Amino acid sequence: MEYYAHPTAVIDDGCQIGAGTKIWHFCHVMPRCIIGPNCNLGQNVVVSPEVILGTNVKVQNNVSIYTGVICEDDVFLGPSMVFTNVINPRSAIVRKNEYRQTRVGKGASIGANATIVCGNDIGPYALIGAGAVVTKSVPAYALVMGNPARQTGWVSEYGHKLLFDDEGWAICPESGETYRLVDFEVEKITE
Repeated sequence: MEYYAHPTAVIDDGCQIGAGTKIWHFCHVMPRCIIGPNCNLGQNVVVSPEVILGTNVKVQNNVSIYTGVICEDDVFLGPSMVFTNVINPRSAIVRKNEYRQTRVGKGASIGANATIVCGNDIGPYALIGAGAVVTKSVPAYALVMGNPARQTGWVSEYGHKLLFDDEGWAICPESGETYRLVDFEVEKITE
């Protein structure tokens, strides 16, 4: 068996699921979605048509991932966080042709109960605080929190807050990796 699905999970025909992926209790995986290898879908997760999840994406309990969402490799989606895909939904008006794309960059983490308003991308390794409401795109390595979400700092790829010196240099306290802040953009320095 290439992937594991709990007996209560519903896996529709026409989806792609990578090797080593685990799909737990009461999940629904819909047609035409792509789930990469080594992903983990917690209890009561819905993956809508045409959603793309990269390698090693961790989806905690009670998350619905709607059409238009793309999660790159190593993304973490916290418990009960929310994506939207229509900017002005109405029950009586069909707006399936107005779905907006949301891309979550490699290594980004979205905290429990956060809401991501559609059409706003989350940069690689960004960290979205629990309960945040994201109403605009988030740069790579940014730390955002609140409602509406506001940037409060920068984080390393290990998720630690980066403290930049006067010249714009910071070191991750866990990994020892060096980061540079220039013109409101952070990059990891590799040698």
